[in-house]
Amino acid sequence: MLKLYSLLLPLLIPVVILHLLLRGLKNTDYFRRWGERFGFNKIKPDSPVIWVHAVSVGEARAAVPLINELFSHYDSPVLVTTMTPTGSSEVLRQLGDRVLHCYVPYDLSWSVNRFLDRVKPCLAVTLETELWPNLFHGCKKRGIPIVVANARMSESSMRGYLRFEKLTRMTLDQVSMIAAQSRADARRLQRMGAAEDKIYITGSIKFEIKLPASLREAAESLRRDFGSMRPVWIAASTHDDEEKNILVAYRELKRSYPDLLLLLVPRHPERFQPVAKISRRDGFNTVLRSELRGPVAEDVEVIIGDSMGELLKLYAASDVAFVGGSLVPVGGHNVLEACAVGLPVIFGPHMFNFDEISQLTLSRQAGKQVDSIAELTAAVATYLDDANLRFETGEKGKKLVQQNRGALERTSDLIFSLVENTCTGSK
Repeated sequence: MLKLYSLLLPLLIPVVILHLLLRGLKNTDYFRRWGERFGFNKIKPDSPVIWVHAVSVGEARAAVPLINELFSHYDSPVLVTTMTPTGSSEVLRQLGDRVLHCYVPYDLSWSVNRFLDRVKPCLAVTLETELWPNLFHGCKKRGIPIVVANARMSESSMRGYLRFEKLTRMTLDQVSMIAAQSRADARRLQRMGAAEDKIYITGSIKFEIKLPASLREAAESLRRDFGSMRPVWIAASTHDDEEKNILVAYRELKRSYPDLLLLLVPRHPERFQPVAKISRRDGFNTVLRSELRGPVAEDVEVIIGDSMGELLKLYAASDVAFVGGSLVPVGGHNVLEACAVGLPVIFGPHMFNFDEISQLTLSRQAGKQVDSIAELTAAVATYLDDANLRFETGEKGKKLVQQNRGALERTSDLIFSLVENTCTGSK
């Protein structure tokens, strides 16, 4: 099955190239560093590296505390790979030259072999559930242990993998350990073929949110620039077809809150300008966050959050949050950052990538789930109307995050048990 997969996959190279070209029309970073995607990189470490793969922004953020734990215990160099330019930017922003970095190679056997021969990892850690047959097989062949950390598996993703059940089972058989976020994730991974004795339920590393000491002061300063008396609604990590619905809700909300300020933060940088055009086309006075210097004019209605690395501060300067990828069937995004700063959080019906976290948020009354634009409008209004409810909901969100920490320590312990036997350089 692996041989057939390896023979057929090169036929998709023209499709892959076309995909990069099309994405590059929206984000020119996709035109760069193509060699890395085929195993050509400049990384030639002097000693074996601990390799951490985080596909995009969310996984990169989740990987940071884990990487910091590795730094505190080991002298081995750490290589972080991503798949997307935004993930790459996040790694460089948060970790800089403390780590080695390149794109992960496509799962072509020759690309994978070139990558592994150059990098020579002593351990591979992949975040969430990135299952690549050739990559995993190449690691196993070289005796490189593989840990799938912070693993999650939705019902829809599981069904997709089970369409290629034999190949999926072969791939999971190469894994040394799986640190699953929940019992439900563990059960689905077992149904896909993962051995029960390799699965450990550790919880989600995404609860390990460390707020900067300067966050409160920075958020208060930003809020003064927005206008201390203006209500502020943030809609973050939004996707195509979501923003137009958010703007419909915003227009309705302005009937009751004429000075309401909307912070609209698209998930992908290439959509900052298009979303700004949509907002202006709908008649709203719209500016980019990167263009703002000092106080925001009273007639500004929508601010497009186009500045990287500021989401926590934008959350902390707002009154209520909507987290996107959930009004459209993307699967949702992480609501815990909004909870961590004490913000009531609203999300749509499509949260299958964060099913347990979203259900926990609802059960702890830290937020609301909505099914329509009308329900979104009503939910935002409910929180804007009641300062006490906003505060109480926000405090429940903070408590939710605080009480569910511990996944980092449990996951680190699993990884350390492998590092001790495979990598050198303990501190």
